[in-house]
Amino acid sequence: MDMVEKAVINWMALSLMPGLGSRGICQLIERFGNPKRVFDAAQNGQEESGIRKNVLPFLRDPAPFRERAEALFKRLENGGATAVCPDDEDYPELLKEIADPPAVLYVQGRLELLGSLCLAMVGSRAATSYGKRSSYSLAKALASSGVTVVSGLAAGIDSEAHRGALAVSGATIGVLGCGLDVVYPQQNSELYAQIRETGLLLTEYPLGTRPDSYRFPARNRIISGLSRGVVVVEAARKSGSLITAEMALDEGRDVYAVPGQIDSFKSDGAHWLLQQGAKLVQSAEDILVEYTAVQGTGLEREDSFGAEEVHTDPEAQALLQQVDVYPISRDALIAGSGMASAKVAELLLLLELDGLIEMLPGDEIRRIG
Repeated sequence: MDMVEKAVINWMALSLMPGLGSRGICQLIERFGNPKRVFDAAQNGQEESGIRKNVLPFLRDPAPFRERAEALFKRLENGGATAVCPDDEDYPELLKEIADPPAVLYVQGRLELLGSLCLAMVGSRAATSYGKRSSYSLAKALASSGVTVVSGLAAGIDSEAHRGALAVSGATIGVLGCGLDVVYPQQNSELYAQIRETGLLLTEYPLGTRPDSYRFPARNRIISGLSRGVVVVEAARKSGSLITAEMALDEGRDVYAVPGQIDSFKSDGAHWLLQQGAKLVQSAEDILVEYTAVQGTGLEREDSFGAEEVHTDPEAQALLQQVDVYPISRDALIAGSGMASAKVAELLLLLELDGLIEMLPGDEIRRIG
């Protein structure tokens, strides 16, 4: 075992010890410099050094934890993954700046993405079609411009952000609240596999760790910590996405928000952030201008997210002109168009298939974009 691997094993052993946590480990490292010196201090009886008594027995006898760490490291290597500790040159500098950086990052995929320009995109799991469309389109434009899109691989906004980046063969990092070998949520298994192959999966939790709910707030600090800025696409006032944004503010990162409908509670969080001074995002250009590394990409401002030009027949276009972003009832649309109800139904189907409108509960229709 070479010196680098020994150092990684020591970091992993320290992280596996009960009663410490990332903040406790940070305090020990600040005092002693590295895990080996922590173990030496404990073995030399330096109780007065600030080491908590409930942790001392583990620190004095780290051998069992080193053995677990070595076995875990071999499993990682056999599965095409690895572990990165703060001593490694691959460990992200931005992540070192947060209050409690992870002692170990378990990673699989393109390790070089840890050193790239990263922007996080977060939002509601139960996202609206507007939120999903905004997330996908914005991530697609950012990834096309060389930005690495970071998110949490959750349902809703997170998933669409990853998919948008992958759609243009762009870079994306999925930060997990479980072990690398645990797919959560299960419906994202295909997305998980895509990111593992062409992007990067990352977690602070060892293999086999289940996705317990308390792990996700901790996961969120990594999402914001990796990133130069955080984009909130759609979020309720009290949500994990707002917590992530507040973490980003605490760490001096940029915070952006995509506005939504004023009568949608799912946009309350984004609107609150805008009131607090977050930067309003209408297109990827609103973000890209902040970072000189990706300026000059030639991106043009879009009037709306995801509004690709679709050619439909003249009657459908005429009907579309009568549909606004605010819902209208089918009866009102029939009356306003002067068309027969059967014809309106036919044209609405064409427009829906083209992705220009969406059908809402109560037989209402709204325009997309």
